[in-house]
Amino acid sequence: MAFLIRRLAFYFVAVFVAITFNFILPRLMPGDPVDALFAAAAGRMPIETLEAYREMLGFVDGPVWVQYLQYLKSVVTFDLGPAIMMFPVPVTEVLGNTLPWTIFLAGFATLFSIGAGCFIGLYASFNRGGLVDRFVPFIWQFIASMPQAVTALFAFFVFALTLKWFPLGFGANPDLDPGWNLTYIGSVLHHAILPMVTLVVSMLATWIFTMRNAMVNVLGEDYITMARAKGLSSNRIMIHYAARNAILPVVTAVSMALGFAVAGQVFIETVYNYPGVGQLIIKSVSARDYPLMQACFLLIVLCVLAANFLADVLYVFLDPRLRK
Repeated sequence: MAFLIRRLAFYFVAVFVAITFNFILPRLMPGDPVDALFAAAAGRMPIETLEAYREMLGFVDGPVWVQYLQYLKSVVTFDLGPAIMMFPVPVTEVLGNTLPWTIFLAGFATLFSIGAGCFIGLYASFNRGGLVDRFVPFIWQFIASMPQAVTALFAFFVFALTLKWFPLGFGANPDLDPGWNLTYIGSVLHHAILPMVTLVVSMLATWIFTMRNAMVNVLGEDYITMARAKGLSSNRIMIHYAARNAILPVVTAVSMALGFAVAGQVFIETVYNYPGVGQLIIKSVSARDYPLMQACFLLIVLCVLAANFLADVLYVFLDPRLRK
């Protein structure tokens, strides 16, 4: 319990530091949405109109520390203001509309690649020198060595543009009304297949090699030799002895991957015009939309920290030494 309390205190400080950086970084960018609007008006906008527009968008006048306190208040109260590029839609509503798409696409692709990659790596390491160990990691490493954007563009050109097997964009057919019916759900799945497969292909090799390398290190330990000498079955040694210890370094990588999955996959969502958080980040940065930018980055930080805290809890469960 003392271990978890210390970790909670650490994550509380980490959240505070992240919120502070989240406030500072967008303001280091040159210009803001109001200045961009004034520049686009080419001097034809009166100063009074500009100030009224600034007040309407919720920009706080005064020193930076006053703006910082206002920002802290908005974070605590979950009142993040309106999204400037979609005014007057609240930031929370914009995130609420895009987050489910990212969780569905990047979340499922990440979970599937972790499960399949760890299983293949586990099997390959326990059967070293076999067909899977010799060829599968090599093939997937060759595929994964290509940048994610290149893989996405290649798949988009071949399967969407040329063969026309899959749609060119969107999360579903825009002509359909959203709802829990087979037609709309089928359209969502059809639009998600190509970007999801692209994500899985680009991530699978990482988990194959991560699990394989961790297992190779564990299989050389004395307790594995002792387990074999006692006549235990290969499946029991692989699952109950080797895998449980090899999974410890993998847990941290998994937690980071799940945390960053909420950020979406910027390249994938941009290439396939998928309505997720990754594409929303690109649009908010281009529009200098401070409230939306800060909300996206804050969401990513909170998810990464929450995933890391979950990894700490799992470490305590998996490794009895930490309970002491």
